[in-house]
Amino acid sequence: MALLPQLRHFTTCLQTPQSQAWQLAYRSASERWGETFGLAVAHALFKVVRCLHDLRGDHYRGHDALTLATRAVVTADEAAFLRMLHHMRRDDTPAARDAVADLTGGWMDPHVIRAALSFADRFPAGKANPAQRPQASAQPDQPPRLRVVR
Repeated sequence: MALLPQLRHFTTCLQTPQSQAWQLAYRSASERWGETFGLAVAHALFKVVRCLHDLRGDHYRGHDALTLATRAVVTADEAAFLRMLHHMRRDDTPAARDAVADLTGGWMDPHVIRAALSFADRFPAGKANPAQRPQASAQPDQPPRLRVVR
């Protein structure tokens, strides 16, 4: 859910370029997660949103991030987008596949999937079983990987 404001700002900037909403997306990401990490998250997220916009264009339905009345409400498209990233970050392929199908209208677009998987690879979520974590099975001579921990 923390990605929702950035998702909404990026969607707005792609649907209405004169809005300059991308600036708000990057600013809110850097305020939330710090400049270095937040800007990296926003940049990677924009790639996913851009691929989705190329596929769906104005058919994607999302709320404006600046509208207070819809701040706590998500559209079906926003929910599918967030579910897709949620499941990809946890390497839950069947659930991620269903979310991609919901988001893209049944079209398994390789550009959307590749961008989302790239985001998920760069910012994975923790796994429930410590034995499944990449660092637990890593070779001793490999450097540790940074992960997002909530």
